[in-house]
Amino acid sequence: MFFLKIEDFEVFTRFELLDHQHIEFDKFGMRNNVAQLCVLEMNCEEDPKSKLRVRSSDPRRLVVGNIHVLFNPKRGDIKLGQVRLFLEKAYKLSQEWGNIPVAIAGDLNSTPQSAIYDFIASADLDTQLHDRRQISGQTEVEPKERSFRNHYAFSASASISGSLLNEWSQEELQLATGGQETTHVQHQLKLNSAYSGVPGTYRTRDQRGEPLATTYHSRFLGTVDYIWHTKELVPVRVLETLPADVLRRTGGLPSENWGSDHLAIACELGFVNDWQ
Repeated sequence: MFFLKIEDFEVFTRFELLDHQHIEFDKFGMRNNVAQLCVLEMNCEEDPKSKLRVRSSDPRRLVVGNIHVLFNPKRGDIKLGQVRLFLEKAYKLSQEWGNIPVAIAGDLNSTPQSAIYDFIASADLDTQLHDRRQISGQTEVEPKERSFRNHYAFSASASISGSLLNEWSQEELQLATGGQETTHVQHQLKLNSAYSGVPGTYRTRDQRGEPLATTYHSRFLGTVDYIWHTKELVPVRVLETLPADVLRRTGGLPSENWGSDHLAIACELGFVNDWQ
């Protein structure tokens, strides 16, 4: 479960929906997961107490999107293809509205140590360096082996060169890359993680600054939910997830007190120009 709160501090705001797109991945041969993209415009009334500079003649617009990526760890080609298509459409929508900022959130079904996470952060991935069945970093283990730090982590930097595991079929490559004659997956957005941009504590964050865990159920324990943004936006604060010891005591999600198998994540973003 994830929430994205875009807020202009000390300034009354109201959003107007200017455009929206609904992505059904099964129409692209990538299973029946979905994503949404919206273009929002912020209508502002300046607060005399605010120190922020508001320019009513310069409308502030942004693309907001969310996605639910396929769970199946063995189909890294589809997972990567869904993320690629989502980012391509977010970038295109941003360009159509004048290169406006982008903020996206979602259940990527991929860990912070995964190649898919690195693809979002770096905008480039060579599929031939990775086994498609481990590209999301998800690994199922027995309940007694559950750990918040290592058991679900597969290092995206670890090459499996010389192994037949790295072989991708032409169909798998086309789904992942969107092209006929390439092994690289790329996107044109320069994204930063909202959680990595706000300091946290070791009880709830990993070394990258991401939550230690956003989901906990019989098949998986770890972080798969994220919020990303372009450089025109700045994260001011985030909603911390449960500490590891507290989450362990639940015995798994959903529970009597938690109605979902995911913890909520949220952030408040400001426009960079308002902080100058």
